[in-house]
Amino acid sequence: MTKSVFVTISGRTNVGKSSLLNAIVGERIASVSDKPQTTRTRITGIKTVDETQMVFMDTPGLHKPKNKLSNYMLQAAKEAVNDMDVVLFVADCTRQPTEQELAFLQPLRQSKTTVMLVLNKIDLLEDKTVLMQRIAAWNAAFPFAEIIPISVTEQDGVSLVEEAVCRCAVPSPHYFPDDKITDQPEQVLIAEMIREQVLRLLRDEVPHGVAVAVERLAEREDKDLLDIDAVIYCERDSHKGILIGKKGAMLKQIASRARAQLEQFFQIQVNLQCWVKVKEDWRNRDGLIRNFGLSDSSQS
Repeated sequence: MTKSVFVTISGRTNVGKSSLLNAIVGERIASVSDKPQTTRTRITGIKTVDETQMVFMDTPGLHKPKNKLSNYMLQAAKEAVNDMDVVLFVADCTRQPTEQELAFLQPLRQSKTTVMLVLNKIDLLEDKTVLMQRIAAWNAAFPFAEIIPISVTEQDGVSLVEEAVCRCAVPSPHYFPDDKITDQPEQVLIAEMIREQVLRLLRDEVPHGVAVAVERLAEREDKDLLDIDAVIYCERDSHKGILIGKKGAMLKQIASRARAQLEQFFQIQVNLQCWVKVKEDWRNRDGLIRNFGLSDSSQS
């Protein structure tokens, strides 16, 4: 008897949602950085264990929207909890619950969805009595089915999250092949890996004004080599100069790091060519947001 369970991973920015998804799936399918709002779209991760298939949806973090793209992201996060079997609400155990987090949870009180709290970053708490205080505060705020303290970076408690999700699986067919780990097209995964390196290497406003489009993806017939042409779009000429760097040094570093990650993921040699182009104020332009695959219509 096969089973399946559909899960949304929700929570504020920078609480470890994408890291949790990657840890469960066992591959880096979602961008991870110390920047807020790293995840822009709903990214699906799949893990099949014996007869049970778990389908996870990573969502953009809860935040205060500043432009049209931010509004799309926040709407995607709110809609992703609809018609799911489980919501994993991830929170930072070093912080008190915020009004935005509690407001997000309130509509789920009337839902049949199982809501679990995942308290991440327990490795950062020297005084473990603080953890008990956080659990008590969250428990008083919402009737969670389970509260699971974890540390994604230390791989502590991740298996407990998996086990809790598996217990919610119901008899049904597997909706994806058992060896599949994501439903994202290869171009989307590649673009996310390149953007992750931009997020990791650059500071301030530049990374948030970046989108990546893969314009060519082809495997050579005469050798095991993947040719990838990608364009990194930014919003200003000054940002373009920062992305390229002195004598192209920054762009080379971005491409080099992304190439290493791509080769590890695809298990094939990669020839990655990156260019930088300017699309002014694209985060407030509906057409460009859709073209980059970041609007609601592109996710439906």
